[in-house]
Order: sequence, then structure tokens, then C-alpha cells
Amino acid sequence: MRGSISVLGATVAALLALLALATADAGRLLAASARADTAADAAALAAAPATFPPLGRPTPVAEARRMAASNGARLVGCDCPVTAGWRPRTVEVTVVVTVTSPFFGPVEVPGRARAEFDPVSWLGAGRSARRLRR
Repeated sequence: MRGSISVLGATVAALLALLALATADAGRLLAASARADTAADAAALAAAPATFPPLGRPTPVAEARRMAASNGARLVGCDCPVTAGWRPRTVEVTVVVTVTSPFFGPVEVPGRARAEFDPVSWLGAGRSARRLRR
């Protein structure tokens, strides 16, 4: 009977350790999700004004890629139409943050955001690029 208590104690300790690892892993994935969303927001806001050629900025994709990388993400998609017109335009970017999980190995956590640029507002009062609700 004394030996079975030791086995039970070791089993409980192992389960608690596994639960702690799983909780830490879930936290790591949630943090990566927040970082991916932040990187996507920043990339979309950087790409939006670059869709207006008269501003003389680099391409929207280059701006989005640069901003995603500076936030620890990788740009995987950019719907960034370049037009010299004066109508508002919307860009949508998708980024991924790669995180290593002890249970699943490398995991790519996606983030997606949209932003709008209105050249007319940019020239006058108001915000020129703004984050849109998902």
C-alpha cells in the first residue's frame, strides 16, 4: 500500500507539470496572436498612404513588409491597390508570427487588418489613415 501512494504522488506531480506546460504554451500562443494583430494593424496603417502615388512613398507592399518585420511578423498578403485617384481606398494585410510550441513545434499565428486612406482628408483636417473594425 505504501508503494502505491508513491506512484500516485508521482502521477499527480507529472500531471501538474503537464498542466503547467500546457498553460504556458496557451499563453505563448495568445501572446503571439496579440503580436500578430498589432503587426497587422501597423502594416495596414503604413501601407494605406503608400497607395497614393503623389506622396512619393515606396510601394504599399514594401511599407507593409517593413512595418510587419519591425513588429516581429512576416507579411503574407497585401491587398493594396495603388491609384492616383482622389477617392478613399482600403488596404487589407495578412501577417504571421511564428512561435515555437513545445507540443506542436513551430506554429504560424495569423493576424489580419484593414486600413483606409482618404487623400482628400489627408490634405485637409482629419485623419488620413485609420484602422477599420475587423
